[in-house]
Amino acid sequence: MKLIAQNFKGHYREIILGPLFKLLEAILELLVPLVMANIIDVGIRNGDAAYVVKNGVIMLVLAVLGAASAMVCQYFAAVAAGHFGRRLRKQVYHHVLSLSQAQLEEFGAGGLITRLTNDTNQIQNGVNMAIRLGSRIPFLAVGSIVMSFIINWKIGLVFLLSTPFIVLVLYLIMKRTVPRYSEIQQNQDILSRLSGENLEGTRVIRAFSRQQQEQEDFEKAGDAMSNITVRVGKISAALNPITTLIVNLAIVAIVWLGARLAFNAASQPGQIIALVNYMNQTLLALIMAANLTVLFTRALASTKRVAQVLQTQPSIVNGPGATEVTGAPAIAFNQVSFAYHQGGEAVLEDISFTVAQGQTVGIIGGTGSGKTTLAALIARNYDVTSGEVLVNGVSVKQYALHVLRAKIGMVPQKAALFSGSVRRNLTLGAPTATDEEIWQALQTAQGADFVKNLPGGLDAIIEEGGKNLSGGQKQRLTIARALVRRPQILILDDSSSALDYATDAALRRALKEDTQTMTTIMISQRAASIKNADLILVLDDGKLAGMGKHRQLLQTSSVYHEICASQGMAEPEVTP
Repeated sequence: MKLIAQNFKGHYREIILGPLFKLLEAILELLVPLVMANIIDVGIRNGDAAYVVKNGVIMLVLAVLGAASAMVCQYFAAVAAGHFGRRLRKQVYHHVLSLSQAQLEEFGAGGLITRLTNDTNQIQNGVNMAIRLGSRIPFLAVGSIVMSFIINWKIGLVFLLSTPFIVLVLYLIMKRTVPRYSEIQQNQDILSRLSGENLEGTRVIRAFSRQQQEQEDFEKAGDAMSNITVRVGKISAALNPITTLIVNLAIVAIVWLGARLAFNAASQPGQIIALVNYMNQTLLALIMAANLTVLFTRALASTKRVAQVLQTQPSIVNGPGATEVTGAPAIAFNQVSFAYHQGGEAVLEDISFTVAQGQTVGIIGGTGSGKTTLAALIARNYDVTSGEVLVNGVSVKQYALHVLRAKIGMVPQKAALFSGSVRRNLTLGAPTATDEEIWQALQTAQGADFVKNLPGGLDAIIEEGGKNLSGGQKQRLTIARALVRRPQILILDDSSSALDYATDAALRRALKEDTQTMTTIMISQRAASIKNADLILVLDDGKLAGMGKHRQLLQTSSVYHEICASQGMAEPEVTP
């Protein structure tokens, strides 16, 4: 309830007035059968046309006022629910952005997308219907029974006997269907995940001719969801026939009992018709209650899923702040160990090294040796399990996150571009950058030539995920994006893997010339890309297997020598 209440701020008027107008509609609706009874028992019986016309006008006025009340309520409900949904989606989205990388991976992209879209819509619909029908249904159901007793208490007993049977049917059906809705939401997560993976990996799927298998997997997940939905639908389908049967039997009882009472002058035809209408209103109210229960159940399941995200406190939060130490190393690792899961196997173990301001550090090692993880610890995408990571002499845990990450330009392994112009992508970290600064960064990243050839240059449109660009072009743009903000620390995580050797060599020369004031971390699988670094770190299965310069490591590190040998660089070379 707290999740719902805190997103209604500024719309309490609609929340109060909406149900009140719906309550007014229910009251007017309950008056209609009474007016109809008077028309039959007084106007028609006595042949009083003026009385019939007069009460007919009253019925028309009641209908118009009821319709107007319903429209006003629906307007208030739409306004309140619409703003509620907007605030909830904004709240969830902002909270998701505050979660750590590990927490995002735990929920999964598909699960978070479903929560942001389908689940929030379910909650919004539940709020809308609660405002529209929350007060009408109980008042209509109870009011019909009360009015039946006012008209004729003996016939009113039929209502008391039939209503519990209808309620019992509703309870039994709801008991079997309600748990299924949580399963439906979980299956939607699976479908979202499969859709995202298949659409993102379309090229791979086609390359391996996996279309048929992927389609079968998706159909299998879709069939599982449809089977649950159909099962729920079959059970729910029994609701209307059974309740209609009970109501029709009750109507038969009302007519039969009313006829007997009318024969004894204890009842009149108009009253019997009014009671039949009240029975139908009771049925309608209870069926609406059943449908509303289904809607609320789905909304409740979605609320729990959204609340699960919102109640997850970010594991990485802003530090208290600290004064940087003048002359301290740009980066220092002090006996750092890290595992992705508490108690799990260490990905990095007892890593210690220092990087002076302006140095270039190369990191190399086999696949899965922990190179990317080490870089992620500098930006505090994860917190170390033990030890300490320092930037400018201050523990990364002491920094406010935006302050720490403003010092770092990160170029990830997988080039990530967003739909929009080239300029928009390159100024993500520096919104005020000038065109001159952008072109300078592109020149360094070896991307100026191909950007100039794009239609529109910096205003050329990049499609979703950069799918209208080659792998090398995307990598060069992500490098330029990091350079535009002129960071203190530049991290290149295998960012030239899609470049040919000539472009890679030109990129390294340009970086050396244009980033002399930056501390550069260069992760690469190619020994040639890092051999001229001021310091090379060799990782092997999460441990530091060597540290030094290229020629020194060829003599002292068997792991590094093996890597170089596999790439034809085992013998020391003269730097050109």
